[in-house]
Amino acid sequence: MKILIMGGAGMIGQKLLNLLLKKEKLNNQKISKITLFDIIEAPYPNNTNIPIQSKSGDISDIDVSKNLILSKPDIIFHLAAIVSGQAEQEFDLGWDINAKGSWGLFEAIRHQGENYCPRLVFTSSIAVFGAPFPDKIPDDFFTTPLTSYGAQKAISELLLADYSRKKMIDGVSIRLPTICVRPGKPNLAASGFFSGIIREPLNGQEAILPVNPDVRHWHATPRAAAGFLVHAAEIDTSKLNDRITLNMPGLSVTVQEQIDALERVAGSDVVKLIKHQPDPTIQKIVSGWARNFDTKRSIELGFKAETNFDEIIKTYIEDDLKK
Repeated sequence: MKILIMGGAGMIGQKLLNLLLKKEKLNNQKISKITLFDIIEAPYPNNTNIPIQSKSGDISDIDVSKNLILSKPDIIFHLAAIVSGQAEQEFDLGWDINAKGSWGLFEAIRHQGENYCPRLVFTSSIAVFGAPFPDKIPDDFFTTPLTSYGAQKAISELLLADYSRKKMIDGVSIRLPTICVRPGKPNLAASGFFSGIIREPLNGQEAILPVNPDVRHWHATPRAAAGFLVHAAEIDTSKLNDRITLNMPGLSVTVQEQIDALERVAGSDVVKLIKHQPDPTIQKIVSGWARNFDTKRSIELGFKAETNFDEIIKTYIEDDLKK
């Protein structure tokens, strides 16, 4: 079984790679090769039982997707994207990468012919939803994105659903919660502070909180995200009844509840490193985001996430702190 990870240099791409290397199989089939693709060559471990190849390029160039698909990978994880804050600031780049890039990939698959129909798992986002919201967003809630990033993800969902309906692709779209706690350095995502107010204090650094503590949001760990992707690759898509887009399970907490959990896990001195400096731009973006979900459908299908924020912090400490 050949696997292609689009966006393989990113944090989730790397988490997924490590999980696949640990499993060595998908759908009870041995993984024979993994290809990583990103704007830069993705790192990978040297001593593995599975051959790994790393390629770089621009996903907005359809010829790049055509070349990647020539080897006819059996499973494609489409994680390649620029993040929410950057997509909002750089309009053309956001549409080129996040929407045109998806379309080009789907077209490259289609033009391989009727005998090729790979499983494609697309990482969408809860940014496809826009306020006003109910207390809990149900599985059948309509999408009205209020950011360019959300619109780009929603369009990619619709494209994948249509290609899948035509049996050109065996697709699954998973709407990820905000991933927290993200390891490494801050990125350009507007949601980055949710991780920053945990990650930086645990590493002895000051963290800026740009929103009010009563802001509520929807979270899952990088470990859970990698698990979502693998489960989506193995799921029987006939059970989806052509409704191939799924809201992933997660945890709804306020920023204050995040901080309270940090104090329970790491102590009050760590919490003191969080400095509240309101940023009207970030606050405006975040105010239009979903806060809570009823994810009965994905849970019944076997997807799993954390159940409390203490667990989320402990997962970061176990997997990523000072690595």
